[in-house]
Amino acid sequence: MTKPKHHIFVCASFRLSGTPQGACAKGGAGQLLQYLEEEINDRGLGDLSISSTSCLRVCDRGPAVVVYPENWWFGRIDSEEAMDAVLESIASGSPKEEYLLT
Repeated sequence: MTKPKHHIFVCASFRLSGTPQGACAKGGAGQLLQYLEEEINDRGLGDLSISSTSCLRVCDRGPAVVVYPENWWFGRIDSEEAMDAVLESIASGSPKEEYLLT
């Protein structure tokens, strides 16, 4: 296995009790995960890894996505267009300011 160049974490809002909470799960994070996997394959971005996470504690700005190693935190990733902005950020090396959490 090759070490991925980037790792994308998508908040799935799961808590220890196993129940979804917050904006990310309710905002469609599960569907966005599926879209992200398809886009990575379609775009030939084999150097990316994807993981869903437990709650990232930014519920008021979710769904949330984190990109490493850059440590970019994106919020309000609630559509395919917003997820495309995350992928474009990785490709360009510069985060899309409109989604960046500061």
